Amino acid sequence: MSDLLTLMEVGGPLAAIGGAAYARHAHPAAYWSTVGLPLSVARLLASYSSTMEACGLTVEPSRWRALAIRATTRREVRPVPPRRGLVRPTSTGLCMRLRLAPGQEPADVAASTERLRHAWGVHAVHVRDIKPGVVELRLVGYDVLRKVRMPRKTDADFLKIPVALREDATACVRDYRVVPHQLVLGATLSGKSMFLRNLFTGLARQSVVLVGIDCKRGVELAPFAARLSALATDPAQAAELLPALVQEMEDRYDLIKARQGIAPGASDEEITSDIWGLPEGMRPAPIVLFIDEVAELFLVATRKDEERRDEMVTHLIRLAQLGRAAGIYLEVCGQRFGAELGKGATMLRAQLTGRVCHRVNDEASAKMALGDIAPEAVEAACAIAPERPGLAVVGDTSGGWSRIRTPYLSLAEAAAICRETADLAPDVHRLVPFRPDVPTAALQRLPTPAPLHRPVTE
Repeated sequence: MSDLLTLMEVGGPLAAIGGAAYARHAHPAAYWSTVGLPLSVARLLASYSSTMEACGLTVEPSRWRALAIRATTRREVRPVPPRRGLVRPTSTGLCMRLRLAPGQEPADVAASTERLRHAWGVHAVHVRDIKPGVVELRLVGYDVLRKVRMPRKTDADFLKIPVALREDATACVRDYRVVPHQLVLGATLSGKSMFLRNLFTGLARQSVVLVGIDCKRGVELAPFAARLSALATDPAQAAELLPALVQEMEDRYDLIKARQGIAPGASDEEITSDIWGLPEGMRPAPIVLFIDEVAELFLVATRKDEERRDEMVTHLIRLAQLGRAAGIYLEVCGQRFGAELGKGATMLRAQLTGRVCHRVNDEASAKMALGDIAPEAVEAACAIAPERPGLAVVGDTSGGWSRIRTPYLSLAEAAAICRETADLAPDVHRLVPFRPDVPTAALQRLPTPAPLHRPVTE
């Protein structure tokens, strides 16, 4: 009996420690909810003031406060940390708001995130500016990008597609109304196609015109042909499709101008400068143009090809400069996109507000994507390991950037979604000649189960 008690006294704690170590590696979410969360909350509450002081985030108290402390307690007046709000646990970490002390700014807190991470025993600390004088600290308990689980609640809406998970455990939403055009770069097997697949299937569920240019003979976009309103699979077809899109854009501008020619006594709500101000019955459906391997449109072998290239690039630049008001958006993908591609490449890239950079083969490619908008993100993009496909750095012209990772979605599931949503494709008269041929059997509605977003694992 005594041996059994000894075994339980010794073996019980060892089994608990071993189980916790296994759960931390294999099931980090479960480990965080049961072990990591209580420990981190205890560390935070016990060491908040001392940690803030060690990180240089305290300030001298006001004169009146110092006098009150000396008069009532007779104790030493210590520096004051930012006022802390309630600590709110989440499924992936903790959230709390800080009211900054006089003289502090959000950059002061952001500069100390690495120290706070170690002090409170969490995987990462992220700072978000809420309003003047208030910031939000989001503590992430484990590496959420190792096994991607998209949040249940996302800011999804028309032309707003949750496409990936950010490193702070929030959804990365592609909003075409805010960022009309985007450049997606990545080397082979970097996860660029998975990003495109998630974005495409998200748009396929909405009443949006989807147009594709895939000069790799359609190997990337042909499986989605049932949902495409137009598809070009080589530069010759692209040279015919792009002028049709430009003409469609000009027709939409004529529609907007006709609406602007209303009577002088009309209300301000009836005056518009883009298609979103038109009445719903007059408003044309938005168009999203996907270009896979944009370099194929720039590469030429003969002088005749060079003339065709210049014409296509001119059309692309016009769409990028003027397409937003007409509801035409660009999603440009490639392995590399620099000035060496030829005339017009740099000008086109400058019009692409959003930037997504997956793993690339050299630093110059990362600079092409992020160097002109967020130079500090270039180093993060170059550090992406080949063992983590789908990991990328996303940024925009505001200078902000973050790491994201795309959830896994198989090609079969994506193609099934496109077949199921084929009837949502709006009719555009000018694009009818470019609609891809789809066998009738492929358009039949099959009892396909709802696709599951499985994580991209290491």
